[in-house]
Amino acid sequence: MVNEISPGRDLFKTTLAHLATLAALSSVSASASACQDLTLAPGGVVVQVTDGDTVVLHDGRIVRMIGTQAPKLALGREDFDVWPLAEPSQQALSDMVLGKTVQLGFGGERQDRHGRVLAHVMLDTPDGPLWAQQVMVAKGLARVYSFPDNRKCLDLLFAAEGRARVSGLGIWSDPYYSVRLADQPDALLARVGHYELVEGRILKAESRSGRVYFNFGRSWKLDFTAVIEAPALRLFAADGREPLVLDGALVRIRGWVDDRDGPRIEITHPEQIEVLATR
Repeated sequence: MVNEISPGRDLFKTTLAHLATLAALSSVSASASACQDLTLAPGGVVVQVTDGDTVVLHDGRIVRMIGTQAPKLALGREDFDVWPLAEPSQQALSDMVLGKTVQLGFGGERQDRHGRVLAHVMLDTPDGPLWAQQVMVAKGLARVYSFPDNRKCLDLLFAAEGRARVSGLGIWSDPYYSVRLADQPDALLARVGHYELVEGRILKAESRSGRVYFNFGRSWKLDFTAVIEAPALRLFAADGREPLVLDGALVRIRGWVDDRDGPRIEITHPEQIEVLATR
């Protein structure tokens, strides 16, 4: 969900006009046919909905709905603070898929280290497959959450999320999920350990010691920084994307906030960056 930097400098290939088309598509239909890049495989009947992004099939397989992150329930964890709207998210997914037959769509790594299946969930309906991830994101009951080894169909999910966020649907009406400001490092330090969307202008993009740093303030020890390590830089290069051209750009970055010389997010793949304006 990004804009071209300038002619001949093809960092991010999705134009704003294309995004408008995607947004219109997401508002009209959540059909599985909207995402053509997945390999479909038989799934089965959903017998349990653990939360807003995890289901269990009749054969015991646990399916983590890749590409999304729903509000988290405690699920037996002591001293875990349930995220706002976790129960409505679980209920919405239950209403959609529980007891129904689904297909699984694969677009990258198919299993995580916990043995869960990583897949897009397609619900069989009389009108054709319904893409569960897109429905949940469009309702504001999940947000886009991607991985370097699972990057298919994210543009459509970003479009659905953007519409839900602008409309204040679901989680986007709750301050817990607000887009944070990069020029407020103290507020970001209070969100260490949380997955956040952070928006601001890159004061300086620079390459040092095999990494790329996006500095959002003048003090790299205090202000918010995003860093792209060498493995992620290889993904950028493979896509023909040069992160240094984002110097001065207004961006939205999503990821887990940590504290290393001030609040920081590590960028592991290009889709964590949304370019809002180039200058």
